[in-house]
Amino acid sequence: MANVFFTPQTVIVGEGALKESQAALCALGKKALIVTSGSMVRGGALEQLQGILQAGGCAYTVYTDITGEPSDQMVEAGAAQYLAEGCDFLIGMGGGSPIDAMKAIAVVVRLGGSINDYLGKVITEPLPPFCAIPSTAGTGSETTQFTIINNTVDQIKMLLKGPSLMPTLAVVDPALSVTTPPKVTAFTGLDALCHAVEAYTSKKAFPLADTMALSAVRRIFASLKRCYEQGDDLAARANMAQAALEAGMAFNNSSVTIIHGMSRPIGALFHVPHGLSNAMLLKPCLSFALPGCYDRFAVLAKEIGVWKDGMSEQEGAEAFLAAAAALCEALQIPSPEQYGLNREEFFAQIPKMAIDAQASGSPANTRRVPSIEEMEQLYRSLF
Repeated sequence: MANVFFTPQTVIVGEGALKESQAALCALGKKALIVTSGSMVRGGALEQLQGILQAGGCAYTVYTDITGEPSDQMVEAGAAQYLAEGCDFLIGMGGGSPIDAMKAIAVVVRLGGSINDYLGKVITEPLPPFCAIPSTAGTGSETTQFTIINNTVDQIKMLLKGPSLMPTLAVVDPALSVTTPPKVTAFTGLDALCHAVEAYTSKKAFPLADTMALSAVRRIFASLKRCYEQGDDLAARANMAQAALEAGMAFNNSSVTIIHGMSRPIGALFHVPHGLSNAMLLKPCLSFALPGCYDRFAVLAKEIGVWKDGMSEQEGAEAFLAAAAALCEALQIPSPEQYGLNREEFFAQIPKMAIDAQASGSPANTRRVPSIEEMEQLYRSLF
């Protein structure tokens, strides 16, 4: 069976990538809507981007109201600014939130309506050109045909998809991530790990995507803890930037599984950062998934060096799971209770969360497919 492997049209990656991107950026159009957040303003990255555009003779307007994970309301406001300012392309700069918001804004300005109208639809219509410039190593949104937007009407986190959501240009410069706080480094890095592991163990896995997933897992185990402890280590940051890119390419083509399916409802209802909710679910969800593909989890154990001669595939798979759990512990990932979630409120939402998780389609990609009842039990196990 043949497989299709989607990537951005152009990727500029490595130290100095932002500076080297001027010609590619200015070729996208005459006036950009830069979608970003306050952290990019405070850290000086936005000023650097503005200087690059100005030197290239490209006009721009800046939309900085991405606060937390993107919502339909933020998308609506960004689309209004794009149209009012006469923009013809977009740049998303920052973590996954500005990049996801940028993609959704591109949909609304070209196709109209509310972004909520596109839930369940595959977006194939031509959109304005857009560039993704990540400042964190994790979401992989710079190289995927997906965007995640909070629907504040139905209180769900929407996964929107389609080949038109693939960035025209991705600029991955590890220097932009050096100032990322340790907690954000941990959450986003573990998001990338979930992308890679889920892609490799998905029913939809295939060799080209597997290559990207395995490389990402190796890099994350080699560098994420270092980035967390020593944020200005540029070599470690570069390794993580590459890992996030590879993990994004992997899950963009092989999809995600149970962790992401169960994570999105937690984010939608309790506003837990996406990478953190993934990290909270990593151990229980992978424990459930393990019996469905001991062989593939055993390969992951070999890739990170925890496989020992004489191990069975099950023992190797369990060794990988133990290493992943130990990484979460080293990164001081809080439990839902430690994070401040109320047990009674959480348990009251479990039936809805399990239904929403199943409706997302992601758990069905797991090689051991969970029932709604099994997902309810996994949610309960978090407390």
